[in-house]
Amino acid sequence: MTSAPTTRASQGADVRILVNCNAKAMQDPAGRDALVEQVRGVMPDAQVWFTADDVSIDDLIARATRDGATMLVAGGGDGTVNAVASAVIGTQRTLGVLPLGTLNHFAKDLAIPFDIEAAVLLLRDGMVCDVDVGEVNDRVFINNSGLGLYPDIVRQRERRQEAGSSKWPAAFVSALHALRRYRTLGIRVMVGGKALYRRTPAVFIGNNEYTTDSGLEPKRPSLSDGCLSLYMPHPHGRARLLWFSLRALLGNSGRLEGFDVVLTDSLSIESRHRRLHVALDGEVAVMETPLNYRTRARALRVLVPTIVR
Repeated sequence: MTSAPTTRASQGADVRILVNCNAKAMQDPAGRDALVEQVRGVMPDAQVWFTADDVSIDDLIARATRDGATMLVAGGGDGTVNAVASAVIGTQRTLGVLPLGTLNHFAKDLAIPFDIEAAVLLLRDGMVCDVDVGEVNDRVFINNSGLGLYPDIVRQRERRQEAGSSKWPAAFVSALHALRRYRTLGIRVMVGGKALYRRTPAVFIGNNEYTTDSGLEPKRPSLSDGCLSLYMPHPHGRARLLWFSLRALLGNSGRLEGFDVVLTDSLSIESRHRRLHVALDGEVAVMETPLNYRTRARALRVLVPTIVR
């Protein structure tokens, strides 16, 4: 179970709602106007800010923190939530979430409603809950991180989306292309005082443990168990790796036969490569090795329904 909510957050809060206009529902000005009206009807003192061609989500976050806002609301997908959460972690600020993205893993696992009207009401009526985040070389992830096939697929998917493809066809085609030319990654994983030497096509690290359902729908029963879940597939046929990669994109690796699975609070990944592409909540960064992962237990204050799963 996610840790129980503690206090109501909105009372007396200085609220900034930071909306990524790349989110599908916010690309139309009418959708943005409707959101502003919904917020005004529920929280008239809250300010709603939108990204623009020359204003990034990071720009909005910096402005909100300079203003001393005590609640930052991420309006967008998991990448937007990651960016805003990174500014909230380790402070007395609270994170709110308006799930405007395609997958919205973090919102799903916290039972945050996808209906925008209900999500706006939650910003007023919700309670604060402390949840874990993962961290690698000082970069935060709220859902998962990946190496090998996973960031390759994410990068190709982004290029296809920029060329006009929708997200799911782009993800599937990108997975097929990545599998045609994949190479195994030689790594040494230090975990629990032991060294694991592996050649694997992909590595998946989750913030807490994912369920072992056979389906694609991701689920984490808890975001406050203080652990990371490490999944490494053994080299298999391309069809099996495609299945793993698509599940990883959706946030669910599952305990499939032929995988290394480890639960831990920290681990280190070493490689002969000085830099590796690392996926963090669907965004890709180039990072220096070794990659030092750890969990930050209950480091994030987030607004959730008064009753959580």
